[in-house]
Amino acid sequence: MKIDLASNEDIQHSFIGKEYRQVGSYVHTRSEDNVGTSHVYSLPYQFQYFLHLNNSFQGDMFDTVRSLTMTDGRPFEHDLFILISKCFPLLQQLYVINYQPQINKQHSSVLITFPHLILLNLVEAHVDYGEQLLCDKNTHLPSLLDLCIEYKSLTIITNNFTNNRIRRNCAKIKKLYVEKFLRPKNFHQYFPLL
Repeated sequence: MKIDLASNEDIQHSFIGKEYRQVGSYVHTRSEDNVGTSHVYSLPYQFQYFLHLNNSFQGDMFDTVRSLTMTDGRPFEHDLFILISKCFPLLQQLYVINYQPQINKQHSSVLITFPHLILLNLVEAHVDYGEQLLCDKNTHLPSLLDLCIEYKSLTIITNNFTNNRIRRNCAKIKKLYVEKFLRPKNFHQYFPLL
């Protein structure tokens, strides 16, 4: 079955001549069930929240957004996180909802920085996104204070609290949201403020 969805250009042209100002859009098609969704938003974007960002996101400037929720049935790759760090320069909260493992785990040499990110929620995310966002060779999170993650994912990412590449991004965390667990011997080296 073939589905014909409007292109980004078609969507944006449909607003010309109406009382709307400039709009941005992107079209997302879920291959697993052939459902298409068009995301349309006014420009400049005036809201603090951006919900349901997915792999079809093309970019734009969202300097008012403080909270972003990413969700998709296809994996998020390193390049999308690079784009997000540029398009959402004042981002404070990031929620990643995606159980699909990353396909390209050989990340580029570009270090991603989220200078204002204080909350990272990975509870509904594959462990790969924890490695992507917490490992200091991939991402720099100088302001991270709150981390929400499954304990099993945390032990995998830290290699049972022996992987030093995670320490830098976890050093300032003041709140760790995980299920109850017995703190391992090296736990305090990763989370000295807890």
